[in-house]
Amino acid sequence: MSDHFIKNIEIKNFKCFEDFKAEGFGRVNLIGGKNNVGKTAFMEAVYINTSQEELTQIIQNIVISRYFSDIFSDLFYEIGKKFIDNFIKEKSKSYLDNQIKSNLENLKVNTIFKNNNKAHKQGYDFFYSLIIENELEDRLDSYIQEFDNSIEKFRIINGQPFCKKDEKFYSLNEFGDGLGKFIAFIIGLLSQPNSIILIDEIENGIHYTNLDKLWEIILTISNQQNVQVFATT
Repeated sequence: MSDHFIKNIEIKNFKCFEDFKAEGFGRVNLIGGKNNVGKTAFMEAVYINTSQEELTQIIQNIVISRYFSDIFSDLFYEIGKKFIDNFIKEKSKSYLDNQIKSNLENLKVNTIFKNNNKAHKQGYDFFYSLIIENELEDRLDSYIQEFDNSIEKFRIINGQPFCKKDEKFYSLNEFGDGLGKFIAFIIGLLSQPNSIILIDEIENGIHYTNLDKLWEIILTISNQQNVQVFATT
């Protein structure tokens, strides 16, 4: 397993966690449980689980993340490897102590992302530009076709997401939330190799008949792109 992956984590004095330890994380990790048991708080703790010295860098990355589209904003707490390498991993112990907690008391990752037209346009422009830069358009299309074989291509046109069907391009909004969310997953995984990606409530908007295919594709891409995934359900 890759060195940048999180294997173990210890959380102290953060939201609902007074003293919490977990170990044995792998490449793809599903966090389950009832509502209000701390799944999202756990994801936030993983997100900010760096040394206190990296707090400024964390905030900078959260600000950068405002450029997510309205779809991406609900899915990803962190994309990329800008500060993932600073995670304390394996045998080391990592604490979110009271001082860090006081600094982050009002910082809620899931409310930092804003839904607006500018964010929508810039979010897709940015992440799809990484797909183009790495010549991954055909791979993206092939994964989308596994999810919905009526879709011929996905493209960004004038900063907006479109899918080609029956030789015509249609706005992604016309295909429903499920396809849009699936495409967001795939673009995130493909465009960010050697990273850690966090996905909250992965099943929302995805029909239960498509969940097996979704997990199969996530497992495949995470292996190919050397990505570690944490998802809640």
